[in-house]
Amino acid sequence: MDRARRNVAVLVAAQAILGAQMPVQFIVGGLVGQKLSPSPCLATLPISLIVLGSAISARPLARFMQMRGRRAGFLLAVAAGGSGAAVSAAGIWLGSFLLFLTGGLLSGVYFSAQGFFRFAATDTASDHFAPRAISWVMAGGLASAIIGPGLVRATGDLTAIPFLGTYLAVIGLNLIGPILFAFLDIPRPPRARPGQDRDRPLGQILREPRIVVAMICAMVTYSLMNLVMTSTPLAVVGGGYRPEHAANIVSAHVLAMFAPSFFTGYLINRFGAARIVGTGLAILAGAGAVALSGITLSNFFGALILLGLGWNFGFIGATTMLARAHRPEERGRVQGINDLFVFGGVFLASLSSGGLMNCTGGSNEGGWYAVNLAMLPLLALAGGALIWLLMRPKTA
Repeated sequence: MDRARRNVAVLVAAQAILGAQMPVQFIVGGLVGQKLSPSPCLATLPISLIVLGSAISARPLARFMQMRGRRAGFLLAVAAGGSGAAVSAAGIWLGSFLLFLTGGLLSGVYFSAQGFFRFAATDTASDHFAPRAISWVMAGGLASAIIGPGLVRATGDLTAIPFLGTYLAVIGLNLIGPILFAFLDIPRPPRARPGQDRDRPLGQILREPRIVVAMICAMVTYSLMNLVMTSTPLAVVGGGYRPEHAANIVSAHVLAMFAPSFFTGYLINRFGAARIVGTGLAILAGAGAVALSGITLSNFFGALILLGLGWNFGFIGATTMLARAHRPEERGRVQGINDLFVFGGVFLASLSSGGLMNCTGGSNEGGWYAVNLAMLPLLALAGGALIWLLMRPKTA
């Protein structure tokens, strides 16, 4: 096995095992927040703090990895993830909403690093292998879609205080990180040649149309996925169903997020990244339509499966567009700015989710419809940007 494929194998395992934290946090965070928060409008604030932690740590983490390498950055991230889970567990034990929020903020550092797994997969890959490398790493999320909800079902009622055992299990997941990353072999990125920073300042890089549109599409697809997924457990339980139903729906959603990754890379090579992004945006619109058609379990399952599929096409396509649009020595700056932009949008989406769900519409059903109607302006933004890029003259 060559180095590129060996690194991808390590990152697939990390996405599968360490990435199980993501569905755990999204299933449990809002439910615990609803119990601990002083207002139901703040139920999803713990998830928003995770995303905020991801956003504010994205650029520093990218710079750190630019200087010290991917392995050092990922080890730092799992230390933060384990610490965040420990603080969250303490918040549940003590009934402290503030402490629970602090744990979420720390956990966000890990989630920021997980976003770099897909970029790390391309570091030692050829241009032809890069889309498949990204897809394979994202496909590791299939296992996380099983492990994460499974942990919730196994540990949710394991302790006298609900979900305390869940966060203790998340600490255990992060302890596996140093073992996995010991096998990662990615060289530090090359330094810019003398005068190159003057030739390509950040402002000029961000005026590159393909980079800007890739960032917009990545931000929109991730934000919409987060907006709807964050509110789903609240809508399901609020509609009279059990938390186990919410866990099963989120599990199906996460499977749909990552299952297409086995062939997304091939589709990108065959049809082009921009067209795959456009397909993803259309599928996200379909998810909103299904969600707005009713609040039965079949509606929830259908909408969340389409939401996952649309995210996969949109986000992997946008990631590939971005990876092909900058120089290797610009990697840290461009990827850090991208993830700051993406997670900034996701933070606003998750912050809005609880308010839309619990404090608009006057009912559980009305709140769920408000969440899904909020998708429309962002879909218009991303769709318009993508159409503009595709219609630009090739020589421009």
